[in-house]
Amino acid sequence: MKLSVAIAGKDAPDNAFVVWRGFEESTRKAAELGFHGIELALKEASEVDPTRLAALLSEHGLEASCVTTGQVCAVLGLYFTHPDSSVRARTLEVFKELINLASDFGQLVNIGRARGWYAEGQPREETEQLFIDTCRTLCDYAAPRNVTIMIEPVNRYEINFINSVVEGAELLDRVERDNLGLMPDVFHMNIEDIGIGKTLAAYIDRINYVHLADSNRLAPGQGHLDFDDVFAGLRRGNYDGWVSIEILPKPDPESAAEQAARTLLPMVERYNRGDDFT
Repeated sequence: MKLSVAIAGKDAPDNAFVVWRGFEESTRKAAELGFHGIELALKEASEVDPTRLAALLSEHGLEASCVTTGQVCAVLGLYFTHPDSSVRARTLEVFKELINLASDFGQLVNIGRARGWYAEGQPREETEQLFIDTCRTLCDYAAPRNVTIMIEPVNRYEINFINSVVEGAELLDRVERDNLGLMPDVFHMNIEDIGIGKTLAAYIDRINYVHLADSNRLAPGQGHLDFDDVFAGLRRGNYDGWVSIEILPKPDPESAAEQAARTLLPMVERYNRGDDFT
């Protein structure tokens, strides 16, 4: 298991769930605190220069863990289930470029809120089919590039489509693509799933990546979420992938990152030693 931290470009909006903004400084800070990698929170692949990114990662001994795409919807207004076919076509273009980037950096792309939602006046069956069709197109594009696409369940207060890990798994079955998986976020699981640890263990064969945040979306250790239960569930499923912090930068970015590293790095070390969390 390795621990990553989500970062974004300098112009990322205030509501982006990232600790730091600006790839040059963020990469250095992540290495200094002992993180193993950085998660690239992007709206478009053009936000990063692949050559410079590769040099930064090499310089600081880090890896790119994943490409996350919340800003594709939040900033660009693009999503899979949009009723306008031209908007869906643009969504595909943006995601294909992100997949191209991820083929060299992490080989994982999540779809977050860009999956879309049940909109007023749009039949539920149409929404689901648009999502399935778009997922299939992107998975087929990603497969020869060794990239996996991941559904991130998001709680009902933020979106009305694919809220729980169980619902995410049901959509995987309908899409029928081997390179489509799940990216659970324990913040959302705390709201939607019955038991975080046991749910992670039950669906571990579908899980490619895990987001970590406390119950209040702050750094682990600042809320009431039981992270021993989280790691015990991953242990029961023999998970061996990335975990990443996606948190609010409060009270300030440096303090938030330090708190997360102080809490989670020892737990990751215990996990990799095979220690018991029960």
